[in-house]
Amino acid sequence: MGTMSGGPARPRGGRALPGRAERMVVPSEHVVLHASLAAPFPDGTETALFAMGCFWGAERHFYRTPGVVSTAVGYAGGVTPNPTYEEVCTGLTGHAETVLVVFDPSRVTYDDLLRVFWENHDPTQGMRQGADVGTQYRSAVFTRGEDQARAAEASRDAYQQELSRSGYGPITTEIQPAGEFYYAEAYHQQYLAKNPAGYCGLGGTGVACPVGLRR
Repeated sequence: MGTMSGGPARPRGGRALPGRAERMVVPSEHVVLHASLAAPFPDGTETALFAMGCFWGAERHFYRTPGVVSTAVGYAGGVTPNPTYEEVCTGLTGHAETVLVVFDPSRVTYDDLLRVFWENHDPTQGMRQGADVGTQYRSAVFTRGEDQARAAEASRDAYQQELSRSGYGPITTEIQPAGEFYYAEAYHQQYLAKNPAGYCGLGGTGVACPVGLRR
């Protein structure tokens, strides 16, 4: 059944890239939702972090979800501070391509977001997602607080039952407490909104997840 990790992923052989102290410059406005990509976020909103393969398509699934106030793409789950996209692609940062989701819990619940996460990629593939291969494409939920951790684990277990019935193997998604989220370069933010014909390698399993989006 899924994997749990006690801390950030370290590259094989321990050869982590050093990174840098300078933070990535964040665009002032979300091109679809016209909201801020960086804190402070509106009062009453909460945040969540999901990694499900190439972050271009992953981000689009979330900013199209009603109740989501803002999204941004970046890197999480590794050890290199403020990495570049090229560095993440070497596999020597430990980071996964990750989407930051800012949401209004009165309009969309964390369970709803988990359902979007599970249903829009294949969480059984290990260090890849379709044709995208590498540690940066792994499936992960980086949780903020005990409530998110419990919900993520419960949804994983429920979805595993559905996947197993459909002939899929064990979920390889890692669920671990969120560390630092490092913003990706400006051109990656809402990439598919700016480049509608751009690449999206995500594909779900076609198996419904029995949590969220039920009123």
